[in-house]
Amino acid sequence: MTNKREGYAGIDIFRIAAAIMIIAIHTSPLVSFSHEADFVLTRIIARVAVPFFFMCTGYFLIPGCTESRENRKRVFVKFLSKTGFLYGAAILIYIPVNIYSGYFKEKPIIINITKDIVFDGTFYHLWYIPASIIGFMIVYTLTTRLSLKKVFTLSFILYLIGLFGDSYYGISEKFDAANSFYGTLFSYFDYTRNGLFFAPVFIVLGAIIAKSKREYSLRKNLVGFALAFSALIAEALILHHYSLQRHDSMYIMLIPAMLFLFRILLIIKGESQKILRDISMLVYILHPLCIIFVRGFAKVLKLEVYLIGNSLIHFIAVTVATIVISVVLIYIKKQLDTYKRQSQPERCRAWAEIDMDRLKHNVNQLKLLLPHDCQLMAVVKSNAYGHGDIEISKSLNKAGVYAFAVATLSEGIELRNNKIKGEILILGYTHPDEAPLLVRYDLTQTVVDYEYAEILDSTGLKIKVHIKIDTGMHRLGETNDALTNLDRTYNCKNLIVGGTYTHLSSADSVEPSNIIFTKEQIKKFYSTLNYLKSHNRNPSKIHIQSSYGILNYPELDCDYARVGIALYGVLSKENEKTKIRAALEPVLSLKARIVLTKEIQEGESVGYGRSFIAVKRTKIAVLCIGYADGIPRSLSCGKGYVLIKGKKAPIIGNICMDQLTVDISDIPDVQQGDIATLIGDDGNEAITAEQVASLAGTITNELLSRLGNRIERVYKKVV
Repeated sequence: MTNKREGYAGIDIFRIAAAIMIIAIHTSPLVSFSHEADFVLTRIIARVAVPFFFMCTGYFLIPGCTESRENRKRVFVKFLSKTGFLYGAAILIYIPVNIYSGYFKEKPIIINITKDIVFDGTFYHLWYIPASIIGFMIVYTLTTRLSLKKVFTLSFILYLIGLFGDSYYGISEKFDAANSFYGTLFSYFDYTRNGLFFAPVFIVLGAIIAKSKREYSLRKNLVGFALAFSALIAEALILHHYSLQRHDSMYIMLIPAMLFLFRILLIIKGESQKILRDISMLVYILHPLCIIFVRGFAKVLKLEVYLIGNSLIHFIAVTVATIVISVVLIYIKKQLDTYKRQSQPERCRAWAEIDMDRLKHNVNQLKLLLPHDCQLMAVVKSNAYGHGDIEISKSLNKAGVYAFAVATLSEGIELRNNKIKGEILILGYTHPDEAPLLVRYDLTQTVVDYEYAEILDSTGLKIKVHIKIDTGMHRLGETNDALTNLDRTYNCKNLIVGGTYTHLSSADSVEPSNIIFTKEQIKKFYSTLNYLKSHNRNPSKIHIQSSYGILNYPELDCDYARVGIALYGVLSKENEKTKIRAALEPVLSLKARIVLTKEIQEGESVGYGRSFIAVKRTKIAVLCIGYADGIPRSLSCGKGYVLIKGKKAPIIGNICMDQLTVDISDIPDVQQGDIATLIGDDGNEAITAEQVASLAGTITNELLSRLGNRIERVYKKVV
């Protein structure tokens, strides 16, 4: 796999063009020079913009609604919540303008507002958002029961109904029944270019293109687009000439024109650019405000002749202003997000500080230990061992790491949704019904045994896999001596084998018996590989080592090394001996706020079960962090401690779900709002993750991966 995953550069670039077309529709750039030319530009050419955005919705979202019940629900909820929030924000932005224009004085106000929110939008450009919501809900509902072809047929029928209320209205109004029918419709909404009649056909068209998985010919689609678009222009001009249009959004030839256009844009490969998507969204939302600002600015400076009277200059001014404002807003948001991640979390109850400099240092140190041509595969399962998988993976991409391992399908999808590049190997089991998601998100699945391989192969999908061989851990993997099953596994025609691996169960131990067992595992693995090669089976890239495999068996020459806990600068246990001592630095520090301090008297108790009873007057501090945040309850009653002002404060009483209590009798001047360190440095003292894990009777892998989502992650930027 290449380092840069191919994306949708053509689609993202055209988003900007489509957003500018929408500005053109609302500013009529050529009207000062030619009404006919402006009609062609804004009422024909620019009419591809909105269908394009509908098709993007269908292309990227609807396939996910047809693959599994779990993913269907996730896509549905995410789209509605995100789009609903955007619509609500847009409505609020334009309320002052609505008040100024007298919108709320129109009677009947409740009916008008309801009609506008559901269909027409509360400002003239906002109709697109409820249209996309309604259109998506229609297509989503139909695809749960019907094939995409049948959904397209029904959507096309709806489009035809809308067509005769739009560009072909002059024909339908000549018939009494049709005229009465559309009159009834227009009592509920102003136009048929809405989510009921206009949006569904383009949303499902985008979904059909996504599901087809075809390679498109640029030449054929350019010819097809040229013919369809020429016919579209002719159709629109004829309708305009005979004054048949009530509105001018819907044309018969718009559908084939959009089909060819979207295919052309898909052929233009390149890395997807989120900033272009964000700019196009903001341009769409904000451009009417910029129209108002430009007009107001022109009147104040007496420049109406140029900025208003000249339609082309007016269009350019609005476009430039809208794009500049959008870019500035995106920049401000990015800076605020960065500041939020890096600044002292003054309002946080509990947080983990993640030092990206140390992460980069650890990557470099571990790479020095790897054999030539061996790549580091970063294990970022369980939220990157509690460090935050997205930010960690992004930082690793920047550091040159392009191979990742996760435990579950959902973890892999989350990485892809956040533009993580490189191979993503799922170490655990994925249900075969979810196999289409493996292909869609370009994920690599572990084959756990031959039976599982057969099931995946039977899907008919080309699935990237790594085959796991069980050499003695007896967890996942086909047993190394089941040679016939292994041979059949590699013979599965639909499985694209990108690697073969095993897992060493005792690589962390330097006990002689465990070393013997580990070396026997290694011997079995290579013996199996030799058998496969002798039978013309290509194991492709091999990997054996985990963190301890590198530190205790650096001589193994593999293609990947799966590095987990060591990547984060800690070992599983305190004072653990390894063959090689790498100069690793802990990436995570854990801190919590002191909620209050108080004194209790001799004989008084603290917490549940009265497990701590003071034998003298004692000053205590309550920290707002507990076992729901991942703090082991086994640290209760003096087994664990925290650092406050560079001194140890023992944990007293039982750790609660949301709080724990410490004894600060020997630490002066502790106040509400002060910081307690649970993992990390404080003054001349330090408490390591290994020490905390040891006190809790566990290992750092468990301790760190159990840190909950209520703990804020604060990322220190790489210098």
